[in-house]
Amino acid sequence: MTSRLLRPVRADRRTTAPRSTALLGTRLPLVAVAVVAAGLTAACGPASQPVGSAAQSTAGHSAEAALPSASESATASPEASPTASASPSASASATPSRAASGPASPARTSAKPARTSAAPEPARIPGPGYDSSADAQKQIEAALRAAKADGRAVLLDFGANWCGNCKAADKVFAQPQTAGILGASYHLVKVDIGGNSSANSALLRKYSPSGGTYTMPVLVVVSPSGTVRTDTHVTGNPSLTADGINSFLRKWAS
Repeated sequence: MTSRLLRPVRADRRTTAPRSTALLGTRLPLVAVAVVAAGLTAACGPASQPVGSAAQSTAGHSAEAALPSASESATASPEASPTASASPSASASATPSRAASGPASPARTSAKPARTSAAPEPARIPGPGYDSSADAQKQIEAALRAAKADGRAVLLDFGANWCGNCKAADKVFAQPQTAGILGASYHLVKVDIGGNSSANSALLRKYSPSGGTYTMPVLVVVSPSGTVRTDTHVTGNPSLTADGINSFLRKWAS
């Protein structure tokens, strides 16, 4: 009986032994995990340091990533500098254009003679002496029309071919300086009053109406509108020299 009872006990022991081994089997992995975790903490330090180191490492990577961008911008600036260097070429190309425009000034100066050529030509000065066959009335009318067009005055010279003073005045009129004043400022009409022309005598009385005895030559200055400015029969003749006649002509020039 005892032998029969012991057998089941042994069988129970046999059956219970595997339970302890099963517990040991489950505990061993937990111990191994703890040992591994302890080893990791001993090797890597606390959990806060890896986080900070990771942040530092990421910041370091971000800084390293930012540095290449700055270096790239620095390298890009030399490439941009050629564009800035293009400005000297543009300015150099612009300066020749200005220099090319400089020679245009002679063309402007060349245009000035054209303006001077457009100026009114000097009026024609009749030769010495008096033409008794000329129509003095028509000559005066033509001179007045020309005076209205160019603004010059009309100088009426009443005289005679046998008059010594008239010949002296003709010599002064022929001198270059006096001729220049006459041509620039007057239309000269010479009227013969030494003959028997009643028409010319009537013209003398029209422009010098004071009457009496006339001392030749009688010089009358008429404006373009036909108004008498001066009459030497009233004022007296100037000195029949270059200085006397030139000062008279300059005084009454329009």
